[in-house]
Amino acid sequence: MIWVPISVYPYRWLMKTTVDISDPLLREARKIATREGITLKALIERGLHRVVSETKPAVPFKLRRASFKGKGLRPELRDASWDRIRDLIYEERGT
Repeated sequence: MIWVPISVYPYRWLMKTTVDISDPLLREARKIATREGITLKALIERGLHRVVSETKPAVPFKLRRASFKGKGLRPELRDASWDRIRDLIYEERGT
């Protein structure tokens, strides 16, 4: 288990947290940090920054254009209410 300060703003520590990391992973991380001459905290932050930057937000849904070649509503329905159009659509369908 290691203790890592978490910052919302660089150089301004707002909270601290405890993270459980497996012993083998922690040993390997310490070796890498020592080999690179950085702190374990810096190594963990670098890894978190990498994951955050690689994680892309989901693409918002965009309805594809599905119109067809036509001339719009029939002339007699141009000023009709939606209720009238819906009634015509379902006419003779038993509803």
